Amino acid sequence: MSVPTPHNVARPGDFAKTVLMPGDPKRSQFIAENFLESPRLVNDVRGVRGYTGYWKGAPVSVMASGMGIPSIGIYSWELFSEYGVENILRVGSAGALQEDLHVRDIVLGLGACTDSNYAHHFGLPGTFAPVADYTLLRAAAACAEASGKAVRVGNLLSSDNFYNAGADSHDGWKQMGVLAVEMEAAGLYMNAARLGKRALAICTISDHIYLPENLSAEARQSSFREMMELALDTAAYMDGV
Repeated sequence: MSVPTPHNVARPGDFAKTVLMPGDPKRSQFIAENFLESPRLVNDVRGVRGYTGYWKGAPVSVMASGMGIPSIGIYSWELFSEYGVENILRVGSAGALQEDLHVRDIVLGLGACTDSNYAHHFGLPGTFAPVADYTLLRAAAACAEASGKAVRVGNLLSSDNFYNAGADSHDGWKQMGVLAVEMEAAGLYMNAARLGKRALAICTISDHIYLPENLSAEARQSSFREMMELALDTAAYMDGV
């Protein structure tokens, strides 16, 4: 495969070495238009908008991943393998599992448990444990501390199933100390591992699985700004790495 790919019309060099990946194409547009200096659209296949611009003088790209592991699996693989991208930072929402997490809290995904069978196609003889890249994780934690942002670090659950039939379907994961549930990190981490790249999920808690807490669509947009700024600061930090 070479560029352009079936899902990306960008040219060689259009993407920075670090890409932020929200799930929603409108959120990638929001980040580009509200944070990046001199953003330019480099991809819009299927409405999955990708932009490249600058944050604090460092080149940064942002492109949507869509929802779920199969979708981020396609886009992140092409960015890593065909466009020379070295770092992908997932920026998205997650549902809290632990009572000491609340809406608007930021979680850094040290690891990503999953109920997905995505690892099967790598042909491994056992169970692979998807984890974040330590360099990215350390950079994000340092940037959070420097800017006074409180973050939690721990396991996420990347689930293939958004609507669960049983009210107690997350109980086991909660008891194992998993912080929050989302839908993409494990696939992203596996692709990064296979291709020798770096990946990290930075998530804002948008609702709680066990408590009556949730953010409206409008509140999500304003609350996610801290997460976006943290990811952008991490990208700028990684520009010199």
